[in-house]
Amino acid sequence: MNRVSVSAFLGSPRKGGNTEILLNKALEGIDESGANYTVFNLNEMDIRGCQDCGDCEDTGVCTKTDDMDEIYEVIRNTNRFILASPVFFFGLSAQAKAMVDRTQAFWCEKYLLKKPLPQKPIARKGLFISVGGMKKEIGYTCTQASAKAFFRTISVNEHQALSYVGFDKKGAILKNSKALEEVYEAGKKLVTP
Repeated sequence: MNRVSVSAFLGSPRKGGNTEILLNKALEGIDESGANYTVFNLNEMDIRGCQDCGDCEDTGVCTKTDDMDEIYEVIRNTNRFILASPVFFFGLSAQAKAMVDRTQAFWCEKYLLKKPLPQKPIARKGLFISVGGMKKEIGYTCTQASAKAFFRTISVNEHQALSYVGFDKKGAILKNSKALEEVYEAGKKLVTP
């Protein structure tokens, strides 16, 4: 029997911060729906940045060995994904960006070798959550563009993006009940077939 399974990538280095609070709320919705999920705390993993060595161009496989090997495996075998990142200088956190950049191997597999990850038996879907202190739209516009490229690279053709601005202080997002409800509902929706 095929089941929905979720891999969640936490890109925030701040424990108990706004990004983690929002991710945990989405996971509550997933948990209530009975789906399985695994959280990868990217700040605690050994993931080097992409070296642009070109080794993956002929095989679609990265030749560098670190904790990204585990992420490659779950991306191949999971059908639902969450990327959660704070907004740092208009972009994803360094932790999230390192992981995203290393999916260049999937880009090569999909676009150069014409072998996209399969969409069946269960369609691949995603959820992007971002939060930051700035109040300007450009912050989440840039992070959403990076998230979209990441999802397309790993053959996730459908994803929802939820971004929240003006929340800099640790825990400030807890005062926004609308945001908490939105990510909770998005978690439930993510695992709905």
